[in-house]
Amino acid sequence: MKKLLAFLACALCLAGCHGGLSSASHAKIIIDSDYNTIDDDGQLGAMAAQLHAQGAVDVLGITVVSGRQWLQQGSADALKSMERLGVGAQIGVYSGANTPLTHDLETVRSELAKFPEPHAQLGAWETPEPMFASDLKAPPDGFAQHTTLRRKSAVDFIVDSVKQNPHQVTILAVGPLTNIALAVLQHPEIVPLIKQIIYLGGAFKVAGNATAHAEFNWWFDPEAAQIVLHQPIPQVVIPLDAANTVVMDKKIYDRIAHDPNKHTAVTQLFAQLEGYGFHHNSGFETDRNFTAHVMDSLTIAYLLDPRFATETVDEWVDVDIAFGPDDGRSIAYLKTPPTHLGLKKMRVVKRFDNARFFNLYVDLLTRPVPVKLSG
Repeated sequence: MKKLLAFLACALCLAGCHGGLSSASHAKIIIDSDYNTIDDDGQLGAMAAQLHAQGAVDVLGITVVSGRQWLQQGSADALKSMERLGVGAQIGVYSGANTPLTHDLETVRSELAKFPEPHAQLGAWETPEPMFASDLKAPPDGFAQHTTLRRKSAVDFIVDSVKQNPHQVTILAVGPLTNIALAVLQHPEIVPLIKQIIYLGGAFKVAGNATAHAEFNWWFDPEAAQIVLHQPIPQVVIPLDAANTVVMDKKIYDRIAHDPNKHTAVTQLFAQLEGYGFHHNSGFETDRNFTAHVMDSLTIAYLLDPRFATETVDEWVDVDIAFGPDDGRSIAYLKTPPTHLGLKKMRVVKRFDNARFFNLYVDLLTRPVPVKLSG
């Protein structure tokens, strides 16, 4: 009875405190991610796990792809994340693509040599690829001890999940799009069965965060991005244009890291990694004026309630795949583009309700670790 009352209280709080989040009740989701411990991907994972444990959404699984870090490292971080939250038996982690469809390090180096980008962010390509388990870096609280990768590949998992749940699966695409591109290329029959894709990706009227012109997720594998964007699937894009306006400051950080009544494994990691930075020399604890953009978790907020997006526009979206300085650049057409381009109209988010979003964000990142669910 106590557990039932607690569940109902959580559900009422989520509906009442956050303005009614009923649109995604029991939504089935796949998180496709270049996962990390508790940065933007890890924060999304923690929030989704809490909602899954509550029964608000059904997280079918996490599919990992190389991007900000190599596939093996992202997989290790995802496994520990689910185990840390007590949902490792419920939310499987599936290993996906380790390299983009066509790009490789040699291609990128050649491109940057011809078109210099002094501040280019190369993600996984900035570090040697791990070849052995000993090459992986453990999260601060260690590697997963009981949670292991599921045997099925990420691509097969996406395909099978969509076929088993036609018109019900939403994919939160918060990494490079290689896994999804391979899934729709190898099994085009799933395309009309996908309910929707919600991206954190692209940059239209703001500078990129990989190169001056390109957002990282779409730049790392632009061919994959173009393939997926051209599919006749309902799609929502949350680009850097919107994400750059959702800024966490010290006050928001303190609500998560320093609430004495909400001390959990997640808040402890948050304080350690967001407080001092991943190189231990910059963060909210070392600079009171430090700020950070909140990105990937915007996708699950939009899924819960599209009214989190206070300004949207419907546009035809594409990505540049021409070798050169514009590789990976996002393109949007407000008026009908030439038909030969094969573009699809989709919703592009311009602004978010920041105050309401941060209430949700703080709530989900400070909840007690869910009671371990049966497998």
